[in-house]
Amino acid sequence: MGKQLPASELKRDESLRVVDNRTGKEYTVPITNNSIPANFFKGIRAAAGPNDRPEDETERGLRVADRGFLNTAVIESHITYIDGDNGVLRYRGYPIEQLAERSSFLEVSYLLIYGALPSASQLSHFTSEVLLHGPIHSDAEGFFRAFRYDAHPMSMLTSAFAYLGSYYGEANPSLQGQDLFTKAAKGDPAALQNMDRQIFRLIGKATTLAAMAYRIRQGRDFVVPPTGMSYTESFLYQLDHLSPTDHLSELHSTKPHPVLVKALDILFILHADHEMNASSTTVLQTGSSLPDPFSAVAAGCASLYGPLHGGANEAVIRMLISIGSPKNVPAFLEAVKKRQKVLSGFGHRVYKTSDPRSFIIRKVADEVFAVTGRDPLLDTAMALHDAALKDDYFVSRKLAPNVDFWSGLIYRAMGFPMDFFPVLFVVPRVVGWVAHWRQMMLSPSGVKIWRPRQLYLGPSTRDYVPLEERTSAFQVGVGMEPSVIEHSGMTKRRKLAEAAGKVRSKL
Repeated sequence: MGKQLPASELKRDESLRVVDNRTGKEYTVPITNNSIPANFFKGIRAAAGPNDRPEDETERGLRVADRGFLNTAVIESHITYIDGDNGVLRYRGYPIEQLAERSSFLEVSYLLIYGALPSASQLSHFTSEVLLHGPIHSDAEGFFRAFRYDAHPMSMLTSAFAYLGSYYGEANPSLQGQDLFTKAAKGDPAALQNMDRQIFRLIGKATTLAAMAYRIRQGRDFVVPPTGMSYTESFLYQLDHLSPTDHLSELHSTKPHPVLVKALDILFILHADHEMNASSTTVLQTGSSLPDPFSAVAAGCASLYGPLHGGANEAVIRMLISIGSPKNVPAFLEAVKKRQKVLSGFGHRVYKTSDPRSFIIRKVADEVFAVTGRDPLLDTAMALHDAALKDDYFVSRKLAPNVDFWSGLIYRAMGFPMDFFPVLFVVPRVVGWVAHWRQMMLSPSGVKIWRPRQLYLGPSTRDYVPLEERTSAFQVGVGMEPSVIEHSGMTKRRKLAEAAGKVRSKL
């Protein structure tokens, strides 16, 4: 792509030269941080051509089309860096490998939110505030018990984050003024304090809400967050403790196994942030209209709920179960090549080589299996792992195991049901969400609402036709008219009764 200029004509300049072949005009587009401003193209205008429609708005300037945001930078960030071609992931400049080996989840949380590794006193203060904000209003028990017995935990958790915002009017810009948080960018200490209080609440209560969503499915009473435990230790305690009271004496308390606590802490570090993924983008898209942060996090939770995002590790387990045994792996991979089956847990939208988190999590998996016992699916997983990495078809397509390939196996070994896997993704990702939200609120240039453009391809102007003059609409394409829905139960009986009533009225 692109025509190479002769060396004699080449002069290094941080700009892009664009020639509009419609008009013959030449434009110079500035390049900053290896990016060009999309707004610049609004100034590249031309008269409408013979194939242009009025809806193309040709005379109003070019639009930049990027379906799925494959190459669009929506924000300037200092938080997470990913080099997908070389398998690099860094939080605030620190390699993920170092953080997973030497840090803790709450220390990494501090790093992501505030930009630097904390001192001992700073970490103590931050940890204390997060854990002190773990307990939740007793009314929340009624909220969770209002869900059906078989409600998906992600439905409960998404709703719970939005519900949480109803308690804190002081955190709602709709009630307190739209500059409630953005004035922190000008150094307002009260705004900064208010912002951090909500961050403490969201991180502290994330484990509490997740544990409540888990225990309501088990038919157990809720557990008050204990004192004297780490963040992940407290979470496991809330999930599994058999008494709703907070006893910490050796006689009454069973602390979670330290290997499982450490494993979950590392998994939380690996999942804390991942740059502009779907859910983080959703949080910022929502946050750009300046709602309370609880609503923004609830939106992110809903985004992560989707199987293309938070459900990937569950898909791995279902895939391994469907394969059945190591001897079936070759046939499965052949079916994948024929596009008859889907290979889950391999490849990544960003990473074009190995996912750096997968190497860390592989070691964690061994440590967990040594405590919990060997999962029957592990042999199938290892056979699939080894076969895919030796197959040129997958190697040439850079389909290496990602973090989801191993995390699902670890969660399964720890005894979590598959539909709880996305919840275990949300809890640590709350930290990444609030880090990006806080960065947006502190932007020196202020917060601009995110309002992307579209390419309208629908019909041009049409005149309204009265109902009695219309014939049956006929439009070519899938989904161009309402589907015929099959009814059952009460609705079916009511429809039958209505039909019978119409017949009787004609007799």
